[in-house]
Amino acid sequence: MMAAIGEKLGKDIVTAMKAREQETLTTLRMVKSALKNKEIDKREPLTDAEEQSILTTMLKQRRESIEQFTKGGRPELAAKEQVEIGLIEAYMPKAASEDDLRALVAAAVEQVTAENGGTKPGPKEMGSVMKAAQAKIAASGARADGKLVSELVKAELAKS
Repeated sequence: MMAAIGEKLGKDIVTAMKAREQETLTTLRMVKSALKNKEIDKREPLTDAEEQSILTTMLKQRRESIEQFTKGGRPELAAKEQVEIGLIEAYMPKAASEDDLRALVAAAVEQVTAENGGTKPGPKEMGSVMKAAQAKIAASGARADGKLVSELVKAELAKS
């Protein structure tokens, strides 16, 4: 299934070239080269999870850049990064809604509670609850912002 993101990317690059959409083309080529470089480093085709991981890193970099450009008074550069985020996100699985995440985090807390012999985890067990929550999110096939998941786990643990 490796070719899913790569093939879609290739088709979209051709479409952007035909439409003479220079900004889109530049961003898509940058994504494609990041994937290709990782594949070369690894010396074998990337898995879907690895491709998504690379895209997630690229999205995170863009969000940090927007923050820096906004602080530095460069709104035009921040807007450019925002457009790139939109283009890159098109290749990612749908982000889970906050309500879905809350349910998954609650399920993770229940799982850790069961593993601890019925003792509800406290803030000290945040790591094990985060691990369980991330596993549940990955299993659901959705993606989630780690910062948001962390906040939801903290809130859930504070309820005890």
